[in-house]
Amino acid sequence: MKFKTTLVAAAVMLICQVGHAQTAKEVAAEMRQMREDLRQLRAELDGLKKQKNQEPSAAPVVAAQVPSQSSTEASAPVKAASNPSYANTSPSREAEPVANAVNLFGYGELNFSRLKNSIASSEATARRAVLGFGYKFNDRTRFAAELEVEHAVVSRNDDGEVAFEQLYVEHDISDGLSAKMGLFLLPVGYMNESHEPTRYYGVTRNLVETAIIPSTWREIGVGFRGLQDSGLRWDAGVVTSFDLTKWPTDSAETKESPLGSIHQEGQKAKAASLGYYGALNFDGVPGVNFGGSLFHGGVGQKQTVVASTGAQMPSPDASVTLAELHTKWQVGAWDLSALAAQGWFHDVSAFNAATSSNGFNNPVPNQFRGWYAQAAYRLWRSGDYSLVPFTRYEHVNTAVSYSGVFPGQVVSTGPDTKVWTVGASYYLHPQVVVKMDIQKYQNNSDLDRFNMGIGFHY
Repeated sequence: MKFKTTLVAAAVMLICQVGHAQTAKEVAAEMRQMREDLRQLRAELDGLKKQKNQEPSAAPVVAAQVPSQSSTEASAPVKAASNPSYANTSPSREAEPVANAVNLFGYGELNFSRLKNSIASSEATARRAVLGFGYKFNDRTRFAAELEVEHAVVSRNDDGEVAFEQLYVEHDISDGLSAKMGLFLLPVGYMNESHEPTRYYGVTRNLVETAIIPSTWREIGVGFRGLQDSGLRWDAGVVTSFDLTKWPTDSAETKESPLGSIHQEGQKAKAASLGYYGALNFDGVPGVNFGGSLFHGGVGQKQTVVASTGAQMPSPDASVTLAELHTKWQVGAWDLSALAAQGWFHDVSAFNAATSSNGFNNPVPNQFRGWYAQAAYRLWRSGDYSLVPFTRYEHVNTAVSYSGVFPGQVVSTGPDTKVWTVGASYYLHPQVVVKMDIQKYQNNSDLDRFNMGIGFHY
């Protein structure tokens, strides 16, 4: 309408300017020509409008959050789905395609490590690459999966591994309550749900949240999450648990992570004994988080034989409990955090006594625990670039005490592992980081090392 009015006004001005030099017949002819031009222009505009209305509208590419993980999770790019074949269908009717339905996300890291006293052991590896994808069925129901490849190559003679870290469906029951079912990460500590290399300090994941809390700990089950306007977040669920019959004869593996050595990861998981978890977090004050979690589950799995030795399983009702507390304070350029975790195996003395009499010299500990404190400071920032030095102290013991050990059996309960890590993260972009650090093991200088790496998430 504005364009038409302007055109008519211009015509009137032109007539006023030339009217004194033209005859009435000439002015009338020009007016007829201008009306014809205006009619043709109107017809063209109407045609364009009809063509636009007939064309299928393409959904724009927008950013949307990955199905809910934690308060610190990354947002992932969402690819528009205009193909009806992506939509959910039912026998009764054809479903409409959902705009912005397909999610693509993931992360990766490559590391280099060199022991201080052993140059020959220097190693570089494509530590992990995770390909994440999801689908949004509607505004309340979505699916997510993460496929991880470790150490670049997977074959019978290689150390690489391919595994699903997550594979679940999530549904919003109401605005503040959601449920998920499938294989998912448990809400324990800071790193288990949010472990992209751009989201933690240090080239490698911290020792407490790998040795005491097994890293990327996932189970099959049902979980619920509730969010309140006050900033309180709660989680609870019923899931699969660990399998004590997998307890290895190699003490090095169990000393590295007691629970990590017997986790089932959703692979034909024994489910005679289930696990139960609960977690509380408070995020109601900007920059502040504190909370904790508790897990308890059966590990005996009602089994009768220890797979690693073939011995009779004397503790079908053995169980494990893991508790942790954590806190974070982000103020100004500072990022301060601390976490403590402790685990207990119950009813394992009979297991230890039976397996040790069968020549098995790797008993299950009664307790394992660890804690860390960490401080980071954003020293410099310019646009997407930033430099963040940090320091962290960790104290870990994966075998505090034992029960059921026969007299004269030699087992180690320590010493505690005490580690200082000092380094820096240089961000090329908030989603791309180059890292370097030095680790000093107070109880074993042979483990002192220099690490560097690059990580990203998308």
